[in-house]
Amino acid sequence: MIPEIGHFALILALMLALITGVLPLLGAQLGIAGWMRIAWPAARAQFAFVALAFGTLMWSFWSNDFSVVYVVENSNSTLPAMYRLAAVWGGHEGSLLLWVLLLTLWMVAVSCFSRQLPMEQVARVLGVMSWIAVGFLSFLLLTSNPFARLMPPAMDGRDLNALLQDPGMVMHPPILYMGYVGFSVAFAFSIAALLAGRLDSAWARWSRPWTTAAWMFLTLGIALGSGWSYYVLGWGGWWAWDPVENASFMPWLAGTALMHSLVVTEKRGSFRSWTALLAICAFSLSLLGTFLVRSGVVTSVHAFASDPARGIFVLALLALTTGGALMLFAWRAPQIGLGAGFEPVSREALLLSNNLLLMVAAGSVLLGTLYPMLLDALGADKLSVGAPYFDSVFVPIMTPAIFLMGLGPLARWKSARVPELAVRLRWAALVSVLTAIVLPLLLGSWRPLVSLGVLLAAWTLTSVAVSVRERLRGLQGSLVARLRSVPRATWGMWLAHAGVGVFIVGVTLVKGYETERDVLLRPGESVSVNGYDFRYDGVQTVSGPNYQATRATLLASKDGQPVATLFPEKRVFAVQNTPITEAAIDHGVLRDLYVALDQPVGANAWSVRIQIKPFVRWIWGGCLLMALGGLLAATDRRYRLVAHRRTQRAERPAGMAMHDVPAVAKRAGPAGEAGR
Repeated sequence: MIPEIGHFALILALMLALITGVLPLLGAQLGIAGWMRIAWPAARAQFAFVALAFGTLMWSFWSNDFSVVYVVENSNSTLPAMYRLAAVWGGHEGSLLLWVLLLTLWMVAVSCFSRQLPMEQVARVLGVMSWIAVGFLSFLLLTSNPFARLMPPAMDGRDLNALLQDPGMVMHPPILYMGYVGFSVAFAFSIAALLAGRLDSAWARWSRPWTTAAWMFLTLGIALGSGWSYYVLGWGGWWAWDPVENASFMPWLAGTALMHSLVVTEKRGSFRSWTALLAICAFSLSLLGTFLVRSGVVTSVHAFASDPARGIFVLALLALTTGGALMLFAWRAPQIGLGAGFEPVSREALLLSNNLLLMVAAGSVLLGTLYPMLLDALGADKLSVGAPYFDSVFVPIMTPAIFLMGLGPLARWKSARVPELAVRLRWAALVSVLTAIVLPLLLGSWRPLVSLGVLLAAWTLTSVAVSVRERLRGLQGSLVARLRSVPRATWGMWLAHAGVGVFIVGVTLVKGYETERDVLLRPGESVSVNGYDFRYDGVQTVSGPNYQATRATLLASKDGQPVATLFPEKRVFAVQNTPITEAAIDHGVLRDLYVALDQPVGANAWSVRIQIKPFVRWIWGGCLLMALGGLLAATDRRYRLVAHRRTQRAERPAGMAMHDVPAVAKRAGPAGEAGR
């Protein structure tokens, strides 16, 4: 009975989504306040019903209800409790339900935190998001029902994929999906503004915190996925340019461009059409990622089982959403105008150049991801596009983008002078060049690509330092008072840009100086790798909650001093009889010692992979700084306060006193009548 409650809740959520997608949009077009007001309670009711459905599915997993097909396919009575709940999104149907749950959660957030925005704007935004919900709820109910019954019930389940039985499964998918789905808010704001014909500074200010929040979640989600693959697959890599990895990276690049473009639209009124187009692209690329994961057109450890019907449904949804948005854009964009002008050397020009480079980078990733699929669909010879293509194309595009990133925050709006910028950044340039020469030599050998990476990282970090120094020097008071007076959005920019620099340090040094050896070891034997000695002391059999493992013991030392004891494992999960490599890692700020078991050889020897990875932790440290910067920027109070003041000015006729505000409550949203 409980699964049927969840199924019925999804049907009710679909009906509410249809109502919210029609009446508020019509109300905004016709000026009928009552129809617009429906959007607020209907959005929250959608979330309530989808949350009820999600809760019933979680209960089905928790209670081992093997009369539900999805539970049988993704769980087992021996599965640990934590993974039993995480298994809710371990397959196609449950992860899609999570997608819809987070979409409705974003709708609730918009309804709660946009109380000072015009009623018409919020009604349109919630209406557009409801149509997205209609598409995905229909997808769930028609092709991917997570509550389908199995009669008679199975005795037990097939178990969760062994690779997914990891703590990363608990955090990575929900946070990644929060980023994916979060771009639907920026998309909805863009469509709402196009419908109203008002792509202005106020629209950009309203959109910025939502875009930044989505970008923050996507950054965290990608970083968590990268860290998970680093230790769980036993390969020691952190990014493989896998098609599904690329599917999350493309909207991240578009979202980064969108964030910076919104700044220009808000501050200067420029790039209005371009910014709206970026919002459409960012969400469309998120939908493309959904198509790649669920259609079966790619082979990946991240992809779900192939189902042509599902692929066609998602492709149709992608075509309708993107095609409809682009048609609306083509109709409205010529009426919007170009906005304020600017000189070829200005902050606007630098941000536009960076925008274009980011989108070209996204296009290169898109080409490398889809080109093999197109060839396969046309019956041509299969072609594999891997890391060599992406490295050779992506790095030359991003190198000038990172250089411009250092210039942008220091350039003046409308017009800047190159000699002035050169003087202000002379010390940053000098320190960057010296660091690029000296640091590789200190690490053992000078290499051109390593030197280039260090140069870009140092340039990014030193330009942030110059920006901080100049900002604080222009303020009055004590150092603490000046630090506190800097807006959160500015702190967020500094942290995010510094995070990029730290990330580049990690990528450059680990790719330039990592060491890897595959060795055959017997008990008591030792091997030396890059100054570290590893002694193999044999293996033993250990039992986990639902697996048997062969655990090796290796003692790592340097210069005769013990450093760490490492216990890599080879696990075999009982239900699926699937062997999984569990690497052992000794973490450090400056290096990781990474050991993984490969295969047994003979009676008592094992093939062991040993890797020394310098500065690899800086990759995720940089991502964490970027995400923290996004959090600070998204929570800047200026967004709310200025939006409130602009809304009041827009809605209050000249000479109208504050006590007359209720007279315009019809245009101010429910907060105008209940919360002022």
